[in-house]
Amino acid sequence: MLIDSFGRKLSYLRVSITDRCNLRCVYCMPPEGVPLKPHDEMLRFEEILGLCRIMTGLGISRIRVTGGEPLVRRGAASFINSLKGVPGAEKIFLTTNGYLLGAYLDEAEAMGSGSLPDGINISLDALSEESSARITRRDDAKPLNDMLPHIDRLLAKKIPVKINCVPVRGYNESEIIPLAALARDRNIAVRFIELMPLGSAADLTYVSGSEVAADIEKAFGSLEPCPGTLDSGIKSSGPAVYYSLPGFTGKIGFINPMSHSFCESCNRLRLTSEGKLKLCLSSDLSLDFKELIRACASDREIAEAVSEFVKRKPLSHTFLDEQHHDGMSKIGG
Repeated sequence: MLIDSFGRKLSYLRVSITDRCNLRCVYCMPPEGVPLKPHDEMLRFEEILGLCRIMTGLGISRIRVTGGEPLVRRGAASFINSLKGVPGAEKIFLTTNGYLLGAYLDEAEAMGSGSLPDGINISLDALSEESSARITRRDDAKPLNDMLPHIDRLLAKKIPVKINCVPVRGYNESEIIPLAALARDRNIAVRFIELMPLGSAADLTYVSGSEVAADIEKAFGSLEPCPGTLDSGIKSSGPAVYYSLPGFTGKIGFINPMSHSFCESCNRLRLTSEGKLKLCLSSDLSLDFKELIRACASDREIAEAVSEFVKRKPLSHTFLDEQHHDGMSKIGG
């Protein structure tokens, strides 16, 4: 079991399989995108799978596949299918912007039952074309109607769906109510995440969760706390706090790292696409897995290095005190 110096049990690993993306969201990517890295600087899928086997042997039980946009990497569906077979990996999740979701679902379903993740998060910061273009820097931003059939496919298969929105001052405040309304008729969770000042997001202004909640209550009525397991199977044991609304089938969630830090209960680690294990989004500390693997370190040596490294996990983030130059796409979200 992985336990840091503050007694926190670490059981959740976010795995970035690429730092590339087909969008250029203002809070995540520079307008020109990220520099293309040589193939051998990135972890190969078989290397990631090997590391995940080591990590589950140490107590990691939940793994989330992220990016960049993970579905832009060729072979992502096959990789996720293989990841589901890793012993000790109780749940496998995927976070995507949804642009390639239809093609991914076709490919994954062709592999047979059990090949899909146990839950999918879709990053969606706006519904209107104008706001979508402004925040994604794409004039052909995909309309929600293109994604709804894929969301319904997932719900029909009893796969929980969460919609993640990052409200950014001056970009998408007007989208909060339309996005929240998506949970009225579908058993999904629409979550609002406070912007963290990473990379290009340092020059932007976050909208607090309390402000978002007040707007939602003004539009739809009182938010009632919804502890425990949601009807959709979504667990509320992570940083999100969920609420129900009168007449809503789904739920509304809030993740407020800036106004209400939840670091004392943090249970996660992050693996970047370059093979670095990160202890915290705001920490520069990293363990270079790629160097260990390609120096032919044994599984035991790698496991021992991880066990020692996690003891350096900080007590809390430093977003309010320091500037952080690495953007979300590079760290893995």
